Amino acid sequence: MKPLENLNFKNRFIDLGGEYYQAKNPVPAEDPYLVSFNAEGAALIDLDPAESRRPEFVQYMSGNKPLPGAQPLAMAYSGFQFGVYNSQLGDGRGLLLGEVENQKGEKWDIYLKGSGQTRFCRGFDGRATLRSSIREYLGQEALAGLGIPTTRSLAIVGIRELIYRERPELPAVLVRLARSHIRFGNFDYFHYTNRPEKVAELADHVIQVHLPHLADQPEKYRLFFRFVIDRTAYLIASWQSAGFAHGVMNTDNMSILGDCFDYGPFGFMDRFKSGFVPNHSDIHGRYSYDRQPEIGHWNLAKLGETLTSLIAPNILQEELEKYQVAFNGYNSQMTAQKLGLSLIDSEFVEVAGRLYEILAAHQPDYTNFFRNLGSHRKGSLPELQKYFHQSPAHLKDWLTGYERLLEREDISPDEQQERMNRANPKFILRNYLADKAIDQAIKNADFSEIERLLLILKNPFSDQPELFQKMKIDPDLYASDTPESFLDSQVSCSA
Repeated sequence: MKPLENLNFKNRFIDLGGEYYQAKNPVPAEDPYLVSFNAEGAALIDLDPAESRRPEFVQYMSGNKPLPGAQPLAMAYSGFQFGVYNSQLGDGRGLLLGEVENQKGEKWDIYLKGSGQTRFCRGFDGRATLRSSIREYLGQEALAGLGIPTTRSLAIVGIRELIYRERPELPAVLVRLARSHIRFGNFDYFHYTNRPEKVAELADHVIQVHLPHLADQPEKYRLFFRFVIDRTAYLIASWQSAGFAHGVMNTDNMSILGDCFDYGPFGFMDRFKSGFVPNHSDIHGRYSYDRQPEIGHWNLAKLGETLTSLIAPNILQEELEKYQVAFNGYNSQMTAQKLGLSLIDSEFVEVAGRLYEILAAHQPDYTNFFRNLGSHRKGSLPELQKYFHQSPAHLKDWLTGYERLLEREDISPDEQQERMNRANPKFILRNYLADKAIDQAIKNADFSEIERLLLILKNPFSDQPELFQKMKIDPDLYASDTPESFLDSQVSCSA
């Protein structure tokens, strides 16, 4: 493990030239302090976790002191926001410090979100709120714990100033790690300013850095697009499986590597509602849970349009048609895993389809329904019946078909439960739990709930009895259905 001053920076994006970014130092932050540090994030860049205790850590990570080897820059991009093209985007309040290569050869960007104004800030103050920084920090690690491709968290550094959104807010810098910060929107930017040579350079950069096995292929751009399609399909299938809604699937929030990226007003479903919308600004439900697969296709089609100088239109269309096939395959596979089934056939499709019909009709807690289903034994309903008290016959009828599928698995009930528990988490980042951590941090400068959630969400599929005994906390406080008074809460875009 290394000290901060010896991180292995390999800053290749800066070699593309000034048309891709603005070289810019962070704006100094007033009296920075550490809110939270994530040792798992530090391990990704070979950083000694003891470094977080040095006074220099918050100076480096607030941007007050230049980190040796870093070359900070604000990336240029545009994008389609709620379906409408916006040419005036870019990193308005964040800076890419550079790319670190760890001992395994893995590449991780270090990015400061909330580090002050850049030329892309569009008149805003360039800061991020502590509130939104905590949500993104926890959200990234929650998805990582679930095994969903995502950006990661290194730290939150608070700033002793006030900024103004809908009300006065405390600011912070979120230190984000990502395999890449290149978005669909980077390609939008050069395509819609009629610079196809820059689109080609950007595609070549992604291939060289992240997909070197494609570099010498005669159809490298086609294969690059195929890769993005496949990874996007996998990501969105993973979201659907977890009951997660991103909230703002604009093209500038879509990672070219298929990682969950730019967490804003996201959320996990409490009760099953296919039209779940976590973002209170999304009044038409464009980015609702059930529309995410469709929007993924729409965004990929827009990315394809930016590649028309590199790939023939008929080839682009051929590749784009693979998205639905890939998504359906991943979605079926993940649904089968949630049900503890290994054989995907017409009987499975019928039983799974019927399940989602009764979930929509009865709206049980999505996460706990599947977790409790793992402990179901033939002929018993105790844990599940509470969700179907109005029409228990619906559940009984469905279980009859499901039990026939289980009989084909030829494993013991305990093995079945263990298999299903590996696919169905006990703990998710429920919105009211995140809000509790945020409120304690803002009102009392008490960051202990952030640390508790960070620990719990690292192993969401495990009951973690030792951890809860150590913390002297009832696990039901974090695993129970969301209380009625907190159901269907939404999140503001104010960040």
